[in-house]
Amino acid sequence: MSRLLYLGLTMFMVISIVLMGCSGGDKEVNSKGDSEASNGTNEAQEMTFWTFQGLHIDFFEDANKRWNEANPDRQIKLKLESFPYDEMHNNLLLALQSGVGAPDIVDIEVNRFPNFLQGDIQLEPLNDIIEPEIDSFVKSRFEIYGKDGQYYGAPTHVGASVAFYNKEIFEEAGVNPDDIKTYDDFVEIGKVIKSETGKPMLPIFTNGFWEFYPMISQHDSDFFNSKGEVTLDNEENEEVLQYLYDLIYKHEIGVLAPGGHHEDEEFFAFMNDGGAASLIMPSWYASRFVSYMPDLAGKMVIKPMPAWEEGGNRSAGMGGTGTAVTKQAKDVELAKEFLAFAKLSKESNIRIYELLGFDPPRHDVWDSPQLREPNEFTAYFGDGLFDMLIGVKDEINPLNITKLTPLARDLIETNVLHNTLREKTQTPAEALKQAADELRSR
Repeated sequence: MSRLLYLGLTMFMVISIVLMGCSGGDKEVNSKGDSEASNGTNEAQEMTFWTFQGLHIDFFEDANKRWNEANPDRQIKLKLESFPYDEMHNNLLLALQSGVGAPDIVDIEVNRFPNFLQGDIQLEPLNDIIEPEIDSFVKSRFEIYGKDGQYYGAPTHVGASVAFYNKEIFEEAGVNPDDIKTYDDFVEIGKVIKSETGKPMLPIFTNGFWEFYPMISQHDSDFFNSKGEVTLDNEENEEVLQYLYDLIYKHEIGVLAPGGHHEDEEFFAFMNDGGAASLIMPSWYASRFVSYMPDLAGKMVIKPMPAWEEGGNRSAGMGGTGTAVTKQAKDVELAKEFLAFAKLSKESNIRIYELLGFDPPRHDVWDSPQLREPNEFTAYFGDGLFDMLIGVKDEINPLNITKLTPLARDLIETNVLHNTLREKTQTPAEALKQAADELRSR
């Protein structure tokens, strides 16, 4: 096949992907902002926004409406589209590489972000909108979306990981989640709960690493060290994976999570039916409880994670979404101004908490009274939620994100957790070494 024909077919594929829009049942939402300025003469600038998380649609729809109210002569008509996680990131990479079909603005998940910082970067540097505000933010939240002194993504949250406890199950067993200080306590109370209620303490994911990753971060570990060297198979990570294995097969208080993934409908149904007493996840998962597990409203409480030892870290900064402007944006400067308005301003960071329940990365809003007012998250989980999140913010280790992070995640989710916890074909040490060797060979 000639190179010209290959390029032509690639461009055709990208255009077809964009025209297909949102597939797999994900919704496509148009902004409620007016399509024309208030004087009825200025036509609105159309922009496209892609995300892999449907819950972010409402946030950006709200930002578009607020922008249009504040800028009657610079209206934006934002077309918002939500795609499945892998599909969106793969389509975006293809569109950027081919030079056609990319959105103006896009959410990119933190573990996939390094894929878009290789070679001729097709994202716009955002330093001109970030640097004037960065002293008001948790700076590390920008660094994970940066390269060579340039920032390419605006963060969505701090991402403090927490323990979600079903207080109804705890009360039935006659135990208190406040008595869990360490992972040893977690085991002992889990045994009481299993004995008294028959319910497992913890569902454990095998197609998602959002339990394993926070727990190794608490252990002062990571997949890579600060120099980018592979440390996935170190002693600390092996201990964490062995702990998860023992919860299931030794202590018999853990259970393989139905569906294997934290976004699986089968898992939502399992938890919604009171299937387990607890869940360890980043705090952004609160929005999943509110949206997909309505029967647990008023039954769940959020507490700091157990520590590996008394006085140890009780949280980890996990996950993240960097919102970027692509070089294919129709009006790059307007797109950047809108992004600054939507995610970098004080008001937008307050809205991050009010609409999504996330801990906003802009620290100068943490004392704002709006973050203590009742909302759908306090109605679901109870009061004091934000104060608890702020209470663990200094117990969060930085993450070492490298160009191999996407591969590390894939290896953990498709091989390591599956082989050790579900199939039991490898020991934790064997599975971690095999994955680490694969990373070192790249």
